[in-house]
Amino acid sequence: MLDYERKYKNMIVAGIDEAGRGPLAGPVVCACVIMPLEKDKIIEGINDSKKLSPSKREKLYDQILKTALDYSIVEIDEKIIDEINILNATKLGMKKALENLKIKPDIVLIDAVKIESDIRQENIIKGDALSYNIASASILAKVYRDRLMVELSKKYPQYNFAKHKGYGTKEHIEALKLYGKCPIHRNSFIKNFIS
Repeated sequence: MLDYERKYKNMIVAGIDEAGRGPLAGPVVCACVIMPLEKDKIIEGINDSKKLSPSKREKLYDQILKTALDYSIVEIDEKIIDEINILNATKLGMKKALENLKIKPDIVLIDAVKIESDIRQENIIKGDALSYNIASASILAKVYRDRLMVELSKKYPQYNFAKHKGYGTKEHIEALKLYGKCPIHRNSFIKNFIS
């Protein structure tokens, strides 16, 4: 997990990742983080957020926030996603997350996406499984978004966002057909499910 970070030793390395590119509802959340790389500060168990249980992610989320030298989390809502498309919304969120850091990194490692920035970047396919900083960012983005969808589920209980987090599960699509859309649905994503 530290091969990429070691490649840039003596440099300030940040990692960026997102959560929520695929759902039918809610924002895409992007996180950028600079983790300390000294042996005694490495957090055990950090991995691609998709490979971790929700309880493990929650624990790691709190540890990352306590340990990070700097971090930033940005939401890009469904209206912007509909307006500029999900890829551009993701790039916008990643760019904002990087710009919101107080510490300027020397290099930023990004999971598969290239963003506009004057900061040097390396785009790594499956970066959340290969880079410690990207994996840390993936956990921040995922846990933050999951918590947000649980809160939104209280506002729109008929869709059960707490369970599926806005993804296009059978239950979610059935609720869409039954109740129609709510304000947090992505119009560009649901047009095939509602008439």
